[in-house]
Amino acid sequence: MNSQTERVDTRPVNTRTGKPIGPISQPGYYPGFSTLAQQKFWDAKTREVVLDRVINVPEIRFFSQQEARLLEAICDRILPQDDRDESHKIPIVPQIDRRLYENSHDGYRYEDMPPDREAFQLGLRAVEEIAQHEYRLGFLEIGPREQEEILHSLHHGKPSAGHEIWKQLPIHRFWMLLVSDCADAYYSHPWAWDEIGFGGPAYPRAYMRLERGEAEPWESEEKRYQWKAPDSSVSGVFEPVAGQAEHLGSPGQGGAH
Repeated sequence: MNSQTERVDTRPVNTRTGKPIGPISQPGYYPGFSTLAQQKFWDAKTREVVLDRVINVPEIRFFSQQEARLLEAICDRILPQDDRDESHKIPIVPQIDRRLYENSHDGYRYEDMPPDREAFQLGLRAVEEIAQHEYRLGFLEIGPREQEEILHSLHHGKPSAGHEIWKQLPIHRFWMLLVSDCADAYYSHPWAWDEIGFGGPAYPRAYMRLERGEAEPWESEEKRYQWKAPDSSVSGVFEPVAGQAEHLGSPGQGGAH
């Protein structure tokens, strides 16, 4: 078991050099590309909204300090940013916290789910119960591999503890809520757009090249490199779910390998 006091390298590895990648200011396949460099082509309101995501990080108002630290550790394993330097880490938890503090939601709720605020607090309690059950330590005290194993059990709907909580909170719905909130916060940020080569809100200029997958003049060409998950991660293994092989097709027929 890896405790938090042990140094574990959680960065992705360049398969050509065998060395960890980062920390760098801009991960991804589009080095040097900057969505914000195009802001002079946006209207004033668009520019205000996008820049606010970079300049103003919301303060934590909904979660307690301990809950925020726990959720931060969870988000770090769901959507790792280990290859980013500290000054370019995308703030995920503050955005989730703001949504819950403002009680913002999609306008509907599954019948068997509690409100999002309650769901997050229950889910965090359950994660902590699993860590205590498995390792007799808190989630923040165990290593990244053990943290991922716990989250892996949530993904598969097979947690080892927290059963009274899961009676109130369907585990598969909580997992989807958690992952979707992480992704929403991350990919709404301009630095994530740089990482994936997204040209940003081209308004009022608009996009011109809408066919054949061609890049716009202000976009950057993709420069791929080979990488693999670190040895400390359980997420580098592809595990097809029931029926997935038929849907994706077999290797050699355009399917996933």
